[in-house]
Amino acid sequence: MKESIRRALRRAAEALAAAPRLALACHVSPDGDALGSLLGLARSAAAAGKPVVASFGSPFAFPAQFDFLDRSALVAPEEFPQAPQVMVALDVADPERLGELAVAAARADTLVVLDHHVTNPGFGHVAVVDPTAAATAEIVFHLIRRLGWPLDPDTAAALLAGVVSDTGRFQYSSTSPAVLRVAAGLVAAGARPDRIGQRLYEWRPFGYLQLAAAVLGRARLEDGFLWSVLYSADTAAAGIGPEDLDALIDDLRVAREAEVTALIKEAGEGWKVSLRSRGRVDVAAIAARHGGGGHHNAAGFNATGDLGSLVAAVREAARA
Repeated sequence: MKESIRRALRRAAEALAAAPRLALACHVSPDGDALGSLLGLARSAAAAGKPVVASFGSPFAFPAQFDFLDRSALVAPEEFPQAPQVMVALDVADPERLGELAVAAARADTLVVLDHHVTNPGFGHVAVVDPTAAATAEIVFHLIRRLGWPLDPDTAAALLAGVVSDTGRFQYSSTSPAVLRVAAGLVAAGARPDRIGQRLYEWRPFGYLQLAAAVLGRARLEDGFLWSVLYSADTAAAGIGPEDLDALIDDLRVAREAEVTALIKEAGEGWKVSLRSRGRVDVAAIAARHGGGGHHNAAGFNATGDLGSLVAAVREAARA
């Protein structure tokens, strides 16, 4: 960890320690790292005696595979403080990713940002942005240690869920000796890898199988670019909500011929695009051109317009 990041971490710890209460938020449509970081920090703060609320923007739907985490601090976005004294934004690379909670962030007396996205330009009053961290949960672990707050089994479970999610079960290139040491510390604190692994990767509703069949059946491979599409009608027929769709891209990307994989999901009047790379292509750069972001090997963006034109644009960018 660079000295500049250590200094920012110290400032963040000072802000949280001095706060009479905390308001925590992560990005909309939260993934495992966002939820794990959010609920892990909330749990530790509460155990330390700090009043705390946590939330994320609409759609406020909690993924079922994470229901083993402590959600006692979680409130709906409309119950979130409108002008918090101290607010923490976790795993958020851009204020817009907070959804309607961006208003609270703008009004906060002190906004602390904890994030690991390379696309994060740094915002808020105290920004702890470490692109070398494998997950935001890794940063939260170090913050809790610096604060001296409790790291009980429930806190450890939330943070390990975040780490496991953003390292792809420790198989992504972001997996480092540092994050493995963090994982070891979380297991020592009581997190159960067997339970977390089962819930994250082996816990889907039956209707998910229908969606996977539809997506895999539509898959197309063109010179190392693999893509498929998921329509709103598919999810409606299967009775599946948006919170259960994130794993579909991992089902698709297993083809060994795929250098870049794209899953394009119909979302309202537009599309939500998830991208994965085996390493040569920087999909974060592709996503950034379309107003999105992410990491070298995993990124995404929202788009409108014709599906064919969208596929062509992503395919050409992947070949560049």
